[in-house]
Amino acid sequence: MANDTRAAGGARSRRRATVLGAALGGCALVATAAVPAAAHPDGHGRQTGYVALGDSYTSGPGIPRQVDADCARSDRNYPSLVAAQRRVTSFTDVSCGGATTAEMWQAQGTNGPQLDALRRDTDLVTLQIGGNDVGFGSIIGTCARLGVQDPTGNPCERSYKAAGYDQLALAILRTAPKVDRVLRAVHARAPHARVVVVGYPDLLPDDGSGCFPQVPFAQKDFPYLRDTEKRLNLMLRVVAGVNRAEYVDTYRPTAGHDMCKAPADRWIEPLQPASPAAPAHPNAKGEAAMATAVLDRLDGGRGRG
Repeated sequence: MANDTRAAGGARSRRRATVLGAALGGCALVATAAVPAAAHPDGHGRQTGYVALGDSYTSGPGIPRQVDADCARSDRNYPSLVAAQRRVTSFTDVSCGGATTAEMWQAQGTNGPQLDALRRDTDLVTLQIGGNDVGFGSIIGTCARLGVQDPTGNPCERSYKAAGYDQLALAILRTAPKVDRVLRAVHARAPHARVVVVGYPDLLPDDGSGCFPQVPFAQKDFPYLRDTEKRLNLMLRVVAGVNRAEYVDTYRPTAGHDMCKAPADRWIEPLQPASPAAPAHPNAKGEAAMATAVLDRLDGGRGRG
C-alpha cells in the first residue's frame, strides 16, 4: 500500500511537471500568450483576513515611514494601501527585502518564515516573489559594470549568452517550479483564501530605448533586459494560472514611468534615487500604482491585464 501511495504521488507530480513544462514551453514560443483567468469571487465580498508575502518590491525599501528596518518595510507599500482601502480587520505584512522563494519556509534575520503568517481562516493572500531567485541584484550590478565598458553595445546580453544559451531565461525557467511550490503551500495553509500573484512593474522603457548614464546599461542591452522582465512576469502569470491563483499585471499600469523618466514622472527610481526609495525599486507613486492594480483586480477587474 505504501508503495502504491508513493507511486500515485509520483505520478501526480510527473503530471503536474508535464503541465507546467508545457505551459512554460508555450511561453518561450509565444511571449504574448494569453492565460485563462482563475476563477474568483465577483468582487462584491470583502476579504477581512489579509496576508502579504513578498520581496522588496512588496516591502517598499526607503519609502517613509519604514516600520521594519530588517526587512526595509514601509507602511505605504502596496499591501498597506490595499489593506486600508479594503478596510480589512486583520492585516499581516511579512514581505521582506531580499526574500527569495526559500524565505517562504525559512527565517530571514528577524523575519520568520513568511508562510507561517498564513492561517486556515486567512481569506486574502498577495504574493510577489521570484525576482531574487532569478538574481535581480546581480543582474543590475553586472549590466551596470559592463555597460560602462561598452555603452553603445550589448555586453550584458553577450555575457549572459556566452555559454551558448540565455542564462537569464534558464534562471526564470528554474524559478517556475519554486513559485509553483510556494503557491501549493499557500493553498494548503489557507485553503479558503483568494490568492493573488502580483507581477513586477515596468523598470525600463518599454520601447527599448536607453538613458545612459542615468541608468548605466549599454544602449543595446535595454531591449534584452526589458524582455527578460517580461519573460519573468509571463512565467508568474502562467504558474498562477496552473495553481488556481489570480495574476495582477503591474507592468502595463506603470509603463511610461520607468527609471529613465524625469523625477516628476517616474515611479521607479534609477540607481541613484531622487525620491525616497531603493535603487531600481518603486517609489511611493510606484507602490500606489501597484496598489491600484491589485484593488482593480480584487474589485472585479482583470488587474489591467
